[in-house]
Amino acid sequence: MMTVTRRRRKQVSEINVVPYIDVMLVLLIIFMVTAPLITQGVKVDLPKASAEPLDPESEPPIVASVDRDGNYFLSTANDPNAAIGVVDLAVMVQAELQVSPNRPVVVKGDGAVQYNQVVQLMVLLQKAGVPQVGLMTDSSATPKAGGS
Repeated sequence: MMTVTRRRRKQVSEINVVPYIDVMLVLLIIFMVTAPLITQGVKVDLPKASAEPLDPESEPPIVASVDRDGNYFLSTANDPNAAIGVVDLAVMVQAELQVSPNRPVVVKGDGAVQYNQVVQLMVLLQKAGVPQVGLMTDSSATPKAGGS
């Protein structure tokens, strides 16, 4: 008779990390693809805490305004109090900048106007060739404590 000896197998006490590496690489690829999409927006120069007024001896700025109803106005138009269309606004701003390219351009928006309208006006000015756009504020208004 032949005796069969059975050997007991040792249990493997190592952790298989291959699935974790696969998951990590998939997440890395997802974040690499989505990161450039997150950083879109209109480039603006943010104002400092204490904004300084424009130099009084410089040329008067071109003021593009938007009221609470979304109508656009331009200070250099024939009638600055008459609403104008987006095409006319872009053409007038381009013409003014060809005459004096260093003239500052400022956006003046009503406090109740939607943020989207102000951004659309800034994009319109950017497409018209304005290198920098400033935001007009009321120096007499002081912000309330607590942001409300």
